[in-house]
Amino acid sequence: MAANELAASLSVVLGGATVTDLARLTGGASRETWRFVADDRPLILQRQRGGDVRDMATEFAVLRAAHAAGVPVPEVITASTDPSGLGAAYMVLSHVDGETIARKILRDETFAGARTHLTADFARALARLHSIDTASVPSLQSTDQVVQYRQVLDSFGDPHPAFELAFRWLERHRPPTGRQCVVHGDFRMGNIMVGPDGLRAVLDWELSHVGDPMEDLGWLCVKAWRFGSRKPVAGIGEYDELFGAYAQAAGVDVDPDVVRWWEVLGTLKWGIMCIMQTQSHITGLARSHELAAIGRRVCENEHDLFLALDGRW
Repeated sequence: MAANELAASLSVVLGGATVTDLARLTGGASRETWRFVADDRPLILQRQRGGDVRDMATEFAVLRAAHAAGVPVPEVITASTDPSGLGAAYMVLSHVDGETIARKILRDETFAGARTHLTADFARALARLHSIDTASVPSLQSTDQVVQYRQVLDSFGDPHPAFELAFRWLERHRPPTGRQCVVHGDFRMGNIMVGPDGLRAVLDWELSHVGDPMEDLGWLCVKAWRFGSRKPVAGIGEYDELFGAYAQAAGVDVDPDVVRWWEVLGTLKWGIMCIMQTQSHITGLARSHELAAIGRRVCENEHDLFLALDGRW
């Protein structure tokens, strides 16, 4: 759909609003993102890309529940899974001003003040998210991710000895089942919007599911999301800062060994997800230079797993 056709269609789904300044934004492996203005209000459009078979209606529901729970998220203005409106399932969101590029958040002087309390901001946002009643989003699924990613890796038919070692470690050290709650599934640098004042919005909810809340803490600490920093929590904070702030906000103690288990699983998952995204490009399911390039990161995760299993994060 050409930009002028998309603008006209947006006007229709927004009740005849005047749509101007439509521009496509870069980034996003599973969503096509556009910025535009409707009747002088800045908004964001996200459309589902070809090859992504997930039900976007679940994402709408989670975003609305998170907004109601006080999690900093964009407001859902309108959304639909009917492709007849905009050519694909879509959602129109309020525009949140801020920065998502990790190297800028980690290094620029503009965010120096925010960096002093971002770890606590993350903890509070996660505590609010994990307080959501799972019954409010009944379409969310719960899966055994060790089994899930074991099956995914096997389906490719390629040997990855480092991943096999990680699977063996995860099975031997699996923690008892914790409480089940709404989990973001991809809470990390790159999916958060930050301003000089701190956390402004949590983005990209397509991987949300029901699971152990420690999964989100572990994923936030995966080495890939530190972007070269030595600090383990998103390249910004220390484990004790995150665990203490989360315990205070959520009213539950954090077991560091359980978070470490999820951190190892997160590293393994990201390595396998890199293969998955590259396969989408190779097979023609979703042709994208970005998806193709992600395949080069598989070896990084194999290296990070060796460090993790050796206790040398």
